[in-house]
Amino acid sequence: MQNQIRILSTKKLLSNQKQFLLNANFSVIEADFITTESKPFELKEINENLIFTSQNAVHSLLENAKEVLPKLQEKNAFCVGLKTKALLEKNGFNVIAYTGYAEDLAEIIALIYAKESFTFFSGNLRRDTLPNFLKEANVKFNEIEVYETHLTPQKIATPLDGILFFSPSGVESYLKDNKIENELCFCIGNTTAEALEKTTKNIVIANQPTVENTIIQAINFYK
Repeated sequence: MQNQIRILSTKKLLSNQKQFLLNANFSVIEADFITTESKPFELKEINENLIFTSQNAVHSLLENAKEVLPKLQEKNAFCVGLKTKALLEKNGFNVIAYTGYAEDLAEIIALIYAKESFTFFSGNLRRDTLPNFLKEANVKFNEIEVYETHLTPQKIATPLDGILFFSPSGVESYLKDNKIENELCFCIGNTTAEALEKTTKNIVIANQPTVENTIIQAINFYK
């Protein structure tokens, strides 16, 4: 009998996502290495287009800006991630462009929509990629911080074969209390992989930046 592959997910998975791993005969440990929470914010100046780089920003807006939602829904939305797009559309927003990565979205805006103005709904640990790119392209935008990400590091005592990482902050949180030696690191995307580059060379990046694809990469790797 082959030893079970032990995988840690650095965020709690949905039951169907976890089932993929269990069906592949993996032993699965899950823990949330980051938590996010909405924060109060003021909507003073909202430009003609809206930018969202995560579902957390959309959830916060839906919770805290109910009275102005109809006004916001009249504007065009630009976003990162298929699930962010689905969440926006489900809540009545018109998504003009979406990409897998913030860099690609910034490039589309700079190339095609540079003369328009944008409001970026962000979190406290957001990367500088998008704002820097828009500044360099002289695109008019403002930023409103609508949620906070907190690191929740914890020590994992069980020996692991592989680790699933879904964000640079998840990597940072994991490394606070744990070392990476020979474990394989399966990353949701390039930005997450970059956060690991100084620590390990054992990195596999998902073909599409989704949780499901990250899981599939892990399963295929060990098959």
